[in-house]
Amino acid sequence: MSPSVRPYWRIKLQRVRALIIKESRQIVRDPSSIAIGVILPLILILLFGYGLSLDVRNVPIAVVMDQPSTQGQELLAALQLSPYFNPRQVATMPAAENLMAHGEVDGIVHLAQEFDRRMSAGDAQLQLIVQGGDANRARIIEAYVQGAVGVWAAHRAAQGRGGSVGPVLVQSRLWFNDANESHYFLVPGLIVLVMTLIGGLLTAMVVAREWERGTYEALLVTPVRSEEILLGKTLPYFVLALIGFSLCALSAQFLFHVPLRGSFWILLFDSMLYVLVALGIGLLISSWVKSQLVASQLTMLVTFMPAYILSGFLFDLRSMPLAVRFVTYLLPARYYVALLQSVFLAGDVWSVIVPNTLVLALMAGLLALASRAVMRKRLE
Repeated sequence: MSPSVRPYWRIKLQRVRALIIKESRQIVRDPSSIAIGVILPLILILLFGYGLSLDVRNVPIAVVMDQPSTQGQELLAALQLSPYFNPRQVATMPAAENLMAHGEVDGIVHLAQEFDRRMSAGDAQLQLIVQGGDANRARIIEAYVQGAVGVWAAHRAAQGRGGSVGPVLVQSRLWFNDANESHYFLVPGLIVLVMTLIGGLLTAMVVAREWERGTYEALLVTPVRSEEILLGKTLPYFVLALIGFSLCALSAQFLFHVPLRGSFWILLFDSMLYVLVALGIGLLISSWVKSQLVASQLTMLVTFMPAYILSGFLFDLRSMPLAVRFVTYLLPARYYVALLQSVFLAGDVWSVIVPNTLVLALMAGLLALASRAVMRKRLE
């Protein structure tokens, strides 16, 4: 490198260093940045991790027996021993239906007359009525009741006490989540939401705050270049976002015991890519909009809400209409959700990791170029 070029790069690095110091001091002076970058991840991961659950437990159900039944009492005892149900015996069907109408029970198990005799003959039937306001919950309750009844009947048959369980015995197994814990599915998705919120919201107000305070004009008269502004304003928030990610990852491991079956370094690298994408979106919006309020609202609309609804975090993308499914391919959160769920639960599945990582890298590069182009226009 010639002597004439070396001072140029040294000056360039000095400019970037000055901007980083300026933004770092701004973060330290602004408690809201610390709150969003450090405190908010802990609040979200604890609140959603403990409060949001797709598991169905302690379901209140009513058990109605048209006549006293020994085997019916055994079935009631089996339901009482299950962690999924909180059964109560009710004398009549009208009373049970009244309980369901008032929301006191979510299901009714009805044992008709001569249940014992039909059980001994191998053709016993029971009626199950489930409150269907929440269709997904209703399906889960129905499956749990059928499973509990099947296990009870099989146990009786194995003891030679009569009854028939049919010619087929179904043995099921869950892959990647043997414990059937919804935390295994929810916590990686929560990390996506936290990273989206931190990366997008923090940088969405960076340039807009400069415009509102009148300090951005001061940058216009300095020799600082657009790429130097990008680096100076991105790196401090990049570090802050990684601190938030570290807190989320530690919470996933030690609070919710979500297994990390893949490589931590792959998880870290992909998370850094996604943080760059989120920072790029926030910085691009912040460069276009001069109001912090508008920038923050626009960022929530463009990043957080799609990450919550259209990323595959809560809703299966395959169940969505085809047009909506095409839209999800434009969302970086879709690829990050797939990466997190794969690395955490399945391991280093390269057929998932490689294409999703490449897409995130491409998005990060395009957003960096777009942000630089917008800032160049501002500087000119």
